[in-house]
Amino acid sequence: MKRTTTLLLAVLLVLGVPAQTMLKHPWQGKRVAYLGDSITDPRNSGAKKKYWGFLQDWLQIEPYVYGVSGRQWNDIPRQADRLKQEHGQDFDAIIIFCGTNDYNNGVPLGQWYSEAAAQVEYGHGQPKQLVSRKQRKPVMVDSTFRGRINMALDSLKRTFPTKQIVLLTPLHRSNFHANEQNWQCDESYTNQCGLYLDAYVDVVKEAGSVWAVPVIDWGAQSGLFPQHSEHGIYFHNAETDLLHPNDKGHQRLARTLMYQLLSLPCRF
Repeated sequence: MKRTTTLLLAVLLVLGVPAQTMLKHPWQGKRVAYLGDSITDPRNSGAKKKYWGFLQDWLQIEPYVYGVSGRQWNDIPRQADRLKQEHGQDFDAIIIFCGTNDYNNGVPLGQWYSEAAAQVEYGHGQPKQLVSRKQRKPVMVDSTFRGRINMALDSLKRTFPTKQIVLLTPLHRSNFHANEQNWQCDESYTNQCGLYLDAYVDVVKEAGSVWAVPVIDWGAQSGLFPQHSEHGIYFHNAETDLLHPNDKGHQRLARTLMYQLLSLPCRF
């Protein structure tokens, strides 16, 4: 942590940040809700300490953790409902890390919007009048990946309008062989829809523009690449589980996230 602080100070000095504001990370001591799947779930045995646990140690972030193993984007509204029931508005930000199970379960991507002809009043340099335009509306369906994200972020934006919401892209993934009933192949293969994992990562990135939320590309920026056997050191089991990071993997995730969050306000 001392080395991290020294590097941060050096960067801030170069940027000309006043000395009295240099020492505090913008997310220091804040209360953050974490929504997602098994990589966030405190009950998952892949690691003893998850990324949010490292951030708790380093930045004293108080974690409110709602991720559940195996869940997909259609579970995010349920997790957010629990957050509201237990904490109301008494927290600072939400981080959502989800999507790898949507890929594994072959959820179709779908569309962000439906489009139809409509009538709307418009006037520019002349009296307003009724004109014909095309109008798009978000597709709210549970059966597609984009539809699920629309439903989740529409709800979150309405329920928590003052909160920072940050999306994390899915990580690269390799083989996960839990048992004969749960045998998942690596990302070099398409899913049941004929789509690669990349397509789901791209949709999460698109969601940032669609819903005005920042996206951190954890898949790229964390550097975790389980397709190479040398990266087995970052995962639960190099032979059977190259999907769930171990403590070392979570520490790398957390360090990446800590630096990326430097560019984002936690409170508004």
